[in-house]
Parts: sequence; structure tokens; C-alpha cells
Amino acid sequence: MAGTDDAVADGDDALYVLTAVLLTPAKFPSVLGDDYPEACATLGLAPVADGYGLVLGQDGQGARWTVVVDDVSLVAVAIASWDCGMEYELSPDENSMVAALPGWPLALAVSAPDVPAPHDPEPDPELDDMPPLTPPDTETWGAAQRRLGADEIALQWAAWRDQVDDSQFATGPGGAPEGSTDAQAAPDGTAPGGRGGQHQGIQRVLAEARAYVETPPPLGRVRSAFASGEARTLRADGPGWSMVARTDDIAFVLLDDEPGEVLPVGRGAELPGLLEALDKMAVRPTA
Repeated sequence: MAGTDDAVADGDDALYVLTAVLLTPAKFPSVLGDDYPEACATLGLAPVADGYGLVLGQDGQGARWTVVVDDVSLVAVAIASWDCGMEYELSPDENSMVAALPGWPLALAVSAPDVPAPHDPEPDPELDDMPPLTPPDTETWGAAQRRLGADEIALQWAAWRDQVDDSQFATGPGGAPEGSTDAQAAPDGTAPGGRGGQHQGIQRVLAEARAYVETPPPLGRVRSAFASGEARTLRADGPGWSMVARTDDIAFVLLDDEPGEVLPVGRGAELPGLLEALDKMAVRPTA
């Protein structure tokens, strides 16, 4: 997290930096879309190859702003420093600023000191401004919430994996087929409804994921990140679905039309090969 005394500019137009995120093909706020071009379009940005940095903060009146910069390396260094518990003053050069968007796309629990509470800036009648960015409503279920759920599984893989009893997967001559599973309880104790047998939603997801291998989807639909050992964490998204998997383990599927449910997918005979193929074509962080 940034120090609240960091400012993008001096004077009345200063932005007190609260945090920052990357918007690149390999790493972007999933609330914005299923892939990198969709995430950029949500913010009215062109999907340039190098991506952007999103700097979230407040102005001197307390208004929320998301400043888009093209100095991706600077923002990446700042995020890495904060993740390590180090201080880093994020002050992008004005020449690197691409846009200043009202509001925040993410929910923040912090605010700048000595300024009014966070609020949307007043609309400028002389400008054709976009509506202020707002985080998704956590009280409803939809594409953004589904993607946020997948984010949480990827972040807390061990906790979610511990909820799955491998003996649940149906077995047969060929082993445990993908999709022969019950939905499992979440780590927080909430228990989605379970169903055994071939799950049509899972089968559709696996079929669409296989199609990605043959016909590459929009950039960022399949992403590969570091995991423990020699494994990789895979993230794939598509119309109405998200999948999180470890290349050496099982997968989890979330669906728009099954609110709040997390569906584990056993490795079986086909999943390992599918995950390997997806990993080979996935977008990877450059560092």
C-alpha cells in the first residue's frame, strides 16, 4: 500500500496515492473484464501491448480518482516494494499520464488523511465525462463477482484445496473423469449445494477451454502465474465462467448461472493434458 503522503502532482491538483494496480495482458483487475481488451474497454483505453498502471488516490477535496499511466515499470516496482513491506513513493511523471478517470474500480478500505472522506468528484458540465468508476456490488452475483471469487481461490489455493476430499471424485476404468464432482464448502464455512455426476456446466467450461488451445482467445483470457515447486497457477475465463487450476493438481470452476458455488474438477485422464496445453499458450508476467 502506498504512503498517503505520496502525490502525483503538487498543488491543488495533487493526488494522494493510496494504491496502484497493473493493467497488462498478464495481470489486470479481473473486475474489469474476462480478458485484457475487455478490461481496457471498460476504462475507455486502447489495449496497447505494454499495458498501463492504474494509480488510485484522492485529490485535495477527497474526491476519488484513478490515474492511468503508461510507465508500467514504475508502477510494478512500487507494487513489489509495498508487497515486501517497503516504503516507495509513487510519483509518475506528468508526461506518463494517459487519463484521469473519476472514481475507483476497486473497493479500498483506506483513505488519505487530512482531506474529506472519499467521494465521487463533481461532474464537469463542459466535459463528456464517463460515469465514476465503482467497485462491484458484493450483495449480488454476476460476472465481476464470479471473477473476484476466482481471484480469491488463486490467492488462497491451499485453503480451498484443503476443502476438497479427493475420494468424492467418481472413479472408473479410466480414473476420475473431469467434472464428476460435488460442489464443496468454502474455507469460510459456507457450503454451496452439492451434486454428483457429470456436471453440464463443467463440461461446457472444459470444452470451451479446449477450444482455446486450437483457436487462441482474446489476450489475457488464459494467464499463467508462479506457484510452489515447478507448478504453475492457471487462470482461464470465458463467457459466464472462470477456472482456476494448478498444473500439478485439480481445477476449480465458477459459473455466472450458479451463484456462489465453487465446483472442483478432478484430474482424471484429460485434465493434466488440457492444463499443460493451456499453460503453453497462456500469457505470463514478464517478471
